[in-house]
Amino acid sequence: MLPLDDSALREGRGCYGTTRVTGGAPLHLERQVRRLCRDARRLGFAALDPDLCVRAFCELAEAAFPEGEGIVRVQVSAGHDGAPRLLATARSLGPDPDPWRAARAPYPHEGPGPFPGVKLTNRLRFAEAAAQARASGCDEAIFFDAAGWLVEGSRSNLAVVCGDGSLRTPPIARGGVAGVAREVALERVAELREGDVDEVALASARELVALNGARGARAIVALDGRPVGDGRPGPWAGRLAQVYLRD
Repeated sequence: MLPLDDSALREGRGCYGTTRVTGGAPLHLERQVRRLCRDARRLGFAALDPDLCVRAFCELAEAAFPEGEGIVRVQVSAGHDGAPRLLATARSLGPDPDPWRAARAPYPHEGPGPFPGVKLTNRLRFAEAAAQARASGCDEAIFFDAAGWLVEGSRSNLAVVCGDGSLRTPPIARGGVAGVAREVALERVAELREGDVDEVALASARELVALNGARGARAIVALDGRPVGDGRPGPWAGRLAQVYLRD
């Protein structure tokens, strides 16, 4: 239980990490813990013990999914004294389609806020966009900012194979979350670079790939009912998926 003075409950001031678990083992555990500690520090919380984060991920992963697969989420928040609190929850994978279809979010991304790159617990706008996308039969909502630049998905970072063959992911400076799947892809795929993508470039893209810490890489084959590229998963989606599975 969380006390009523908890920062995530009071004001949405909290961060979290979500990862896939297979046979009791969380994927990219070290990266998840490092990001949680970094984000908690950026939110102004007292120093977070990495060993406690490891325990939160691992103990719940082993208890909830000793066999098979699932998802573990670890949240960091704080009380009035700034001391960090951990809340770990587990859930089944649920629907896990491959490929995905997407819809444009019904409102623009707000852009970079006071905590760039942090995966905040305050996600009402993303949740509402995702709910509307699901209602239309889609798996993801895609956000552009007010100037028409691609930013991120409601639950993913994005990689775009542009018409000229270049592989880009929107800069975090546009306001997106610095996700673990994005971090892995940037480190392991030399062709992937930060670069802006506008609506025109996305309309002529060869591929659009969602990068998600629990789902890995998922090809997005349609946006607002129109095919992306030839409407089928492309080679980069497959390569990015394999790259992410290596812990």
